[in-house]
Amino acid sequence: MTGDIDGLVKTLLVKVYGTVQGVGYRAACVQRARQLDLAGWVRNRLDGSVEALLQGAPESVSEMCDGMCDGMSVGLVDRMEVEELEPPVARFDAFRQIPDA
Repeated sequence: MTGDIDGLVKTLLVKVYGTVQGVGYRAACVQRARQLDLAGWVRNRLDGSVEALLQGAPESVSEMCDGMCDGMSVGLVDRMEVEELEPPVARFDAFRQIPDA
């Protein structure tokens, strides 16, 4: 993650509800997060939602969060829950799709 400027890293836990499984939403998240140089992960939840941990420069995290709310051009988002995680938080070095939870 090269977006780490002088240790200034923002970490959000995002839960997205709507038509976000089976439509390529996670793959779109991975692609966009890598473009924004974010670290973290994305996964499907058993309740039909998608959950993501976003970590990186505050501007990039905010841009990713906005894109997730808009459905990443593949999903239809009904609502989104965002929680900012305060340090200490584990640091990630890349963004990837992880197994469902």
